[in-house]
Amino acid sequence: MRIQLNPKLVVSIVYVTAMFMAAMDGTIVNVALPAISNEFQIPPTATSGINVGYLVSIAVFLPMAGWLGDRFGTKRIFLIALSLFTFASVLCGFADNLQTLNLFRVLQGAGGGLLTPVGMAMLFRIFSPEERPKVSQSLVFPIAIAPALGPIIGGIFVEQLSWRWVFYINLPLGIVALLFGFLFLIEHKEPGAGRLDLPGFLLSAPGFSMLMYALIQGSSQGWSSLVILGTGICGLIMVCILVLVELRVEKPMLDLRLLSDRLFRTMSIISLFAVAGLVGILFIFPLMYQNTINASALESGLIIFPEALGLMLASRLMPWSYKKLGGRQVISIGLLCTIVVFVLLSMVGPETNSWFLRFLFFDIGFFLGHAVVAVQFLTFNNITPASMGRATTLFNVQNRIASALGVVLLASLLGAFGTGTTGANRIEQPLLAAYQFTLLGSAAFLLMGLFFALGIRNADVAAAVPKQSPAQTSDMGSIVKASE
Repeated sequence: MRIQLNPKLVVSIVYVTAMFMAAMDGTIVNVALPAISNEFQIPPTATSGINVGYLVSIAVFLPMAGWLGDRFGTKRIFLIALSLFTFASVLCGFADNLQTLNLFRVLQGAGGGLLTPVGMAMLFRIFSPEERPKVSQSLVFPIAIAPALGPIIGGIFVEQLSWRWVFYINLPLGIVALLFGFLFLIEHKEPGAGRLDLPGFLLSAPGFSMLMYALIQGSSQGWSSLVILGTGICGLIMVCILVLVELRVEKPMLDLRLLSDRLFRTMSIISLFAVAGLVGILFIFPLMYQNTINASALESGLIIFPEALGLMLASRLMPWSYKKLGGRQVISIGLLCTIVVFVLLSMVGPETNSWFLRFLFFDIGFFLGHAVVAVQFLTFNNITPASMGRATTLFNVQNRIASALGVVLLASLLGAFGTGTTGANRIEQPLLAAYQFTLLGSAAFLLMGLFFALGIRNADVAAAVPKQSPAQTSDMGSIVKASE
């Protein structure tokens, strides 16, 4: 006799576990790069390909994730993606040279590119718009905790075991999620998925991969490099042609017509700037803290960790805040308060108390968490179940580009100041003032997001106010508790 579980509970558990793995991978690998460099006896700069191949692979497979899920079934594609991500992680741990490690990271990126949009489509199909503010409490766990734990766990693995364990850690989590999903997930296909948008794929795969490569490598190789200029320009041209093509295709891979919905368009823009600002400050601040204060990677990770605690608290309070203030006010106030905290962070120096820094990062998680969680469920409020796969794909594509832009623009801004001091490793480092000014760039991203948040119409978000019956509340409560 087959055990029957609540489908909402099943989707929540599988999605949270898979997203925890993918989110932690984004930060845990960075800690291991120096150890990989030493073992393979290669210069530190050569390890950049470990992340570049992974991110470019994501850019190739991410745009087609929605169609694959709709056409062949979200359960099937999600489990294939999770299997690829999990076992490619193990292969990365077994790699005995840089070339094979880079190859396995490309395979891992292919799985990672499919995981998030397909999993998000499953989630938002099964939960109604009224339920999504509550379920966001379980979603925030992988989003907040995993990236914050990455540097801490990675530092322990590298110091006590081996860098290979930053990849092996995905195996037990992946096997549990695979077995649970295989047994209990319900298959869903969209009858109107149609054929693969071949022109869209042939344009998006090289276009996004070349554009991402140029953005990621531009600050290190130099924007005047012929390779960077060539790949960047070619990628941009292909993406522009892709936009024109997708607007004319009946069943496009990237359904840009979804942006005609004002709420989806506005929330997507706000999300883009919020992601760029947050990723940017999480990239610049550890560099500043380690290079100007001579802190270790583990110490900087412990400084940033309270951001995850603030985000988790915000996820608990956001439904209440939303009902009291409304969507426009929650998002606007959250962004405004985070801008103030970013400005305060730009003023810190070697003499700043470490607990004050932890308090500031907790505030970032709390205030920006309110805005981000509200944006997340409002984005898909008007999207029909049939369009959910393509909507989540489009949303994730633009957030990937936003992450790259946040790092690239701030790294370029930092590099524009030149170098002025010599670190302990005898390599020239930017001055503290350069880091501090660059941190203001993160605040500028959020300021742009705030500009669009102030234009939100109350009529657009009024229908999304959480209204749950006692039965719904009880049901959602059990799901959240089981997911944690």
